[in-house]
Amino acid sequence: MPGAGTDHSRPSLRAGPVILLVEPQLGENIGMVARAMANFGLFELRIIRPRSHWLHQKTRAAAAGAEHILDSAEVFKTLPEAMADLNFVFATTARERGQGKVVMGPPEAGQQMQQRVAHGERVGIIFGRERTGLENDDIALADAILTYPVNPAYASLNLAQAVLLAGYAWMAAGEMPLPFERRERWPPAKREMVLSFFDYLEDQLEQRGFFRPKHKRPIMSRNLRNMFHRMALNEQDVRTWRGMVVRLVEGPRDNPQTRKRVRNPPKKPVEGSDTP
Repeated sequence: MPGAGTDHSRPSLRAGPVILLVEPQLGENIGMVARAMANFGLFELRIIRPRSHWLHQKTRAAAAGAEHILDSAEVFKTLPEAMADLNFVFATTARERGQGKVVMGPPEAGQQMQQRVAHGERVGIIFGRERTGLENDDIALADAILTYPVNPAYASLNLAQAVLLAGYAWMAAGEMPLPFERRERWPPAKREMVLSFFDYLEDQLEQRGFFRPKHKRPIMSRNLRNMFHRMALNEQDVRTWRGMVVRLVEGPRDNPQTRKRVRNPPKKPVEGSDTP
């Protein structure tokens, strides 16, 4: 079932790098990989030697709305077959393998992916087994290594987490816009409105002895005004602040129900009666 933030009415991104999973063991992990791919506009999944019957209900449930990626996934017997039509391939690993390959972090790898895809190349990213990762022979087939700046004492990532980070690297390098921006509900307060509030506030503070000693009032007033200026007040902010001060000065609003309760207090029960 799709989670919060899923909106199938909006256009989906296409044409990102291909994700290749080598011998994944759990269908649920494949489902979570599909979900991570959908988050960042990746749609082409290739699976090498998965366990039989990997596509089951738990796999689909873990995909959380990205079942279309599972349904279109291709299964291959060997990694060379799965990457035959690709032009450039990254292998992901958290360990140095002594193969002399170029090692990139997410920012650099993301830029490489974007540039190559923009020039019509097909790019792939290989991910290894949940328990042991990629073997040296798998990495030997890749052009470069993609690794993440993780805690060296605990560098193991869940398969879907690794795919998610690669997807983010791809998306961030493309300078994609955020899904939403801050929207201002009210216009900035006009200076006349702000100054009127300052005058009212300072007058009330003066009446209550706030500006003491008196010779420090100009400095205290400037500090007070500068504090509010730093808030970049909008019209609703000023109305709210003024309303707060009014209530503190004048007390609670006159409430007819409150008056009625005060004028007609409940009678005390007569001693010995059954009235509670």
